[in-house]
Amino acid sequence: MKKLLFVCTHNACRSVLAEVTANRLGAGRLGAASAGSQPAGRIHPLTLEYLQGKGVSTEGLKSQSWDDFADYEPDLVITVCDSAAGEACPLWMGDAAKAHWGLPDPSRAAEPASAFDAVVDVLERRVAALLKAPLEELTPAELTSLANQVGEQEVYRD
Repeated sequence: MKKLLFVCTHNACRSVLAEVTANRLGAGRLGAASAGSQPAGRIHPLTLEYLQGKGVSTEGLKSQSWDDFADYEPDLVITVCDSAAGEACPLWMGDAAKAHWGLPDPSRAAEPASAFDAVVDVLERRVAALLKAPLEELTPAELTSLANQVGEQEVYRD
C-alpha cells in the first residue's frame, strides 16, 4: 500500500478533500492523510458540510501540522495549493516522491456547492489515474513523474 500525504497551507479544505477521496477510491492500495504547513486548527465548515451532504463520514478528520507526520513516512507528498507548493518541506520528507496538484479553494468560491463538486471531480479523476498504474512497482522517481503528469490534467471539465 502506498502512503500519500496531501499538503495545503491551512489543511482545512483541499487537502482534506484529497485525503478523503484517495482513501475512498484507493481502499487497499492507497492510505492517505493530510496536513498543513500552517494548519488552521479546524476543518472549514463548508468542507464538513459538503462531505456530510455526500454521505461521507467526517469523523476523525482534523486540521493538523505536517510536523505531526514526521513518523508517517509517506511514499508520495502532494501539494494541492500553490502557496504550499512554494514552501520548503521539512527534512523528514526528503526521500518521499513529491508532486503538485494545484487546485482552487472551493470554500472561497462565489458558488461553493458547484466549486466543491468541481474540485472533488478533479481529485477523483487524478486519483483514478494514479490507481491505473502499477504503484507498487514504481521507484520514487517514477512515482514523482507519474503524479506530476496526473496533476497536469485539466482542472475543470468543459
